[in-house]
Formats: sequence, C-alpha cells, structure tokens
Amino acid sequence: MPPRPPPAGPSTSTGFVTDVSRLLGAFRWAFMPLGLLALVAVGVHAAADTLDDRLVAVVDRVDAAFDGLVGRYDVTAPMVEWVSLELRTRIARILALTWELAADLVLALPALGYREATAAAVKPAESWRAALEGQEAKPSWRALWQRCLRQPTPMRWLRPLATAAVVVAGACTVAKLMQGTVYLSWRELMGDQVADWGARGLAVGALVGVLATLGWRAVLRNLQHADAACAQERGRRAFTRGLLGCAVVVPLALAAVLDATPLVSFLR
Repeated sequence: MPPRPPPAGPSTSTGFVTDVSRLLGAFRWAFMPLGLLALVAVGVHAAADTLDDRLVAVVDRVDAAFDGLVGRYDVTAPMVEWVSLELRTRIARILALTWELAADLVLALPALGYREATAAAVKPAESWRAALEGQEAKPSWRALWQRCLRQPTPMRWLRPLATAAVVVAGACTVAKLMQGTVYLSWRELMGDQVADWGARGLAVGALVGVLATLGWRAVLRNLQHADAACAQERGRRAFTRGLLGCAVVVPLALAAVLDATPLVSFLR
C-alpha cells in the first residue's frame, strides 16, 4: 500500500490568531481592571448628567432664600445681585462635577484592585464557575452572599447595588453609542428600517456583551472591597463603615436607574 500523506498541520492563519490571542491574554491583568474602571466611570458620568437640572433647581432655591433674607434690610439689599444666573449655573456644574468625582473615587477606584488568580488555569468560559466556587486569595460570590446575610452592613449591601446600577447605565451608554453610529452609517445604504433593526440588534448585543464580560466583575470587585473593609472593623464600627461613601453613591445610583438606563428603548 502506498504510504499515507502526513496529516495537514494547522493553517498559518489559525496559528497567527492563536498567537495574537495569547499575546493579548498576557496583558489581561492590565486591561481588565482598566475596563472595569472605565465602565463604572461612564455609568457614573451618565447618572451625573441627569442631575444637572436638579442641582440648578436646588441652587436657585438656595439663592432665592438668600435673596429673601438679605433683601429685608436696606444695608444688605445690594447683596441680592451677587449671585447671577450664570454664577448659579456654574455652581451647579461644579457641584455635579465634584459629586461625580467623589462617586468615581468610591466605586471606580476599587476596580483597579481586580485580579484573576490562576487566570492561566481558568478558561474564559469557566469564569462564572470560578467566581462561584471561589479562590484562595479572595472570597467567592457564595461566601460574600452568606456574609451579607449573616453580618449585614450598609456598605456590604449598598456599594454593590450602586455599582450594579451605574454599570448598567454605563453599558446602556455604550449600547446607545453603538446604535447611533450603526444607524447613521447604514441608513443611506440599507434604508431606514433595515438600519434601525440592525442598529438595535447590535446595540442589544453590545449591552449584553459589556455586562457579561465586565459588568458582573465590577459588582463582584466592589462587593469584595466592601466586605474586606467591613471585616476589619467590629461591632458598631463595622456597621458605620463607609456610610459617607454610601451617601455619595446612592443618589447617583437612583438617578442611574431612573434616568440613565433606557433598556426598553432598545426594543421599541
């Protein structure tokens, strides 16, 4: 019998793709924390944008109360003109920016501490299982959930929930950007209806992809950070740990849920 030809080796293109994938995977320790940081920051910014008008209204009310107080007397009556409309708007913008930066400090910075222990041994498809079963360095979802139930503190509950809210808002922002870009690019080539449905489909895909790859990791990282911070304290101090940060992020989280998370808009 004639000798069989040797089996065909892997194609050059497949080998190149594998090499590139391994090269990028070697930098996963760097771009994963940066991706979590960026997603949380985008969500916080989207939530803060919805508070501009509310902050302007608050500044207007404070200015009206101040004008009513100083306008009663002739000596202080000229002080009514101190705060103009332009100055009130500027004050509201400064307050919104300060609030946003404070929320970034509370929610986004812990994302830089995200690490995947034994990342080389865990396949990407098994990330959920690894997070559920836990690792030696950091507690798992299950252990953290049990501690939240047995030793509840505001920080253990509010920080992850606030992170989840701004993460969804950030994913919606990315999806809206995808939808608008695709629709404007495809409208002249494929017509309004095809471009609209294609843009909606890609937007939903981007939304799901961002949440599946980065969203749950951001929530897990903030839950780990809150749990570690509370574990360092005992008794009442553990309960009051992080209350100031919670007071900063909870209103932004509510704004993110109510005004910056248009999930239904991608389907109608």
